[in-house]
Amino acid sequence: MIKLMKSTFLDEQRTKQELANFIIQAKQLSMGEECRAYEKAFAAKQSRKHAVFVSSGSAANLGLLQALLNSGKLKKGSRVGFSALTWATNVMPIMQLGMTPVAIDCELETLNTSPATLAAVGKLDALFLTNVLGLCDDLPGIAVYCKEHDILLLEDNCESLGSSIAGKKLGNFGYASTFSSFVGHHVSTVEGGMVCSDDDDFADAITMVRAHGWDRNLSAEKQAALRKQHGVKDFFALYTFYDLAYNLRPTEIQGFLGKLQISFWDTIVDRRAKNFAKFQEAAIQNHNIYTLKTSHMDEVSNFAMPVVYKNEAAFMKARSTFATAQVEIRPIIAGSITEQPFYRKYIPNPEPCPNAAIVHHQGLYFPNNPELTADEVTLLASLLRV
Repeated sequence: MIKLMKSTFLDEQRTKQELANFIIQAKQLSMGEECRAYEKAFAAKQSRKHAVFVSSGSAANLGLLQALLNSGKLKKGSRVGFSALTWATNVMPIMQLGMTPVAIDCELETLNTSPATLAAVGKLDALFLTNVLGLCDDLPGIAVYCKEHDILLLEDNCESLGSSIAGKKLGNFGYASTFSSFVGHHVSTVEGGMVCSDDDDFADAITMVRAHGWDRNLSAEKQAALRKQHGVKDFFALYTFYDLAYNLRPTEIQGFLGKLQISFWDTIVDRRAKNFAKFQEAAIQNHNIYTLKTSHMDEVSNFAMPVVYKNEAAFMKARSTFATAQVEIRPIIAGSITEQPFYRKYIPNPEPCPNAAIVHHQGLYFPNNPELTADEVTLLASLLRV
């Protein structure tokens, strides 16, 4: 079977051996220097000033929104737009933290929110945009729209590490962005996530949200300022909590793995992009498939290949074809969030998202991992033409 992921890591045997050696020799496995080194390397590679490592991509989304509440950039009741085609834990924190979710439809040619679909939902306080499967719509245009309308732009870039548009990496257009290093994603630390930003104060805020709301992981200068502001003596500082927070900490094992994976970043992105180009060429030949538009992008670091069929009969035929060829397929992310049971439970009359509904009912994705062989890529491309 051609599976969505072939192994836990690229060059898995060497990675596991190096990990085993690290664990045997390590004096500390709770969050420490390895995590900090990974954060520094990730920030440099992503071209952001700050990267804060957390326990998962979902934790990154939760921590991001909590830190924005703590800092006053968002408030209870804030209207937060989100991409209807996304993952559940992109949306759940909006609801859990007392903000108002506003689903925004996608475009079928990009699978992403566009300036037009964004404008259609009216006034927003923030936009939590998902860059779907390595793709994006007019992201520079969305950034301009958000700036003109005083909308705080945030990016969920968990599926799009390495993709770029207008000479800029996805994940660098918003005030802050989140990433996932769950196994099978571009960079794997088995479990893990990252929050990136260029704002010094926000980096401190998310750092505190990650670990109980205390100041232990801040600079000495920031610690001194907080303790002076709140009249905290050094003896009590270890157990002083300044704002609402969680325990979202990663481990040194994840940090060590992240450091190793950074060295594979370019290889992973390049292989995924080349595979995607071949799949795209094949998909264009099938008149039953909605053609994806990617000419506006510099590079498409595709997480998995999405295919949306124009009718249910073609969709069902494709499912049978892929199954017969022993190819693992899945729905496209979580489909339309507005059709998920949890969303309908709390939002009984959800926003209409007709394009996302088509993706939900007539879409699938299949493997595009960096370990696909040439024969497997050829087979997958041939299945798109059927």
